[in-house]
Amino acid sequence: MEPRNEQTLHEGPRFTVKRADFPGGRTREWVETPDAVAIVAYDEESVYLVRQAREAIQRGDILELPAGIMDVDGERPVDAAKRELAEELGMEADEWLHATSFFASSGFTDEAVHVFLATGLRRVGEGDAGGEEGIELVPWPLADLDGLIDGNQDAKTLVGLMWLRRARGVGEVVR
Repeated sequence: MEPRNEQTLHEGPRFTVKRADFPGGRTREWVETPDAVAIVAYDEESVYLVRQAREAIQRGDILELPAGIMDVDGERPVDAAKRELAEELGMEADEWLHATSFFASSGFTDEAVHVFLATGLRRVGEGDAGGEEGIELVPWPLADLDGLIDGNQDAKTLVGLMWLRRARGVGEVVR
């Protein structure tokens, strides 16, 4: 599907908005943005989440997986995940498993999110050491994984938690 008459409507540091004509007389607008990573960091007792302000939805109470954009040239998704885990939680992991990749909202943006399961966690510093992201670390008991899934509203977190449930053999993944 080749676009025609492509125009850049906005170009900013985080994303670009484009408009173009497509076959069938359709004109569409979309957002181009770097891919992202999300990390399901867990040990025998907890899965580690973050709470931070999300201005786009004007809320600060959403529990999310540690995550971030791939904004380092040439960086592989797993390396971005390792960087984000250290930056946001002050942790490293011995084992990394690529769970899945998905498009965040294919009718609106080209962003793909790469989800990783991270185990063998160890603290290597303070998460959000500079305080610029205003991140609160929230360890959630694995014994209440279903409660976390039931009450969550963040897409990347729901995808990651369902993979965690599958990896732990708890509950049933609906396909």
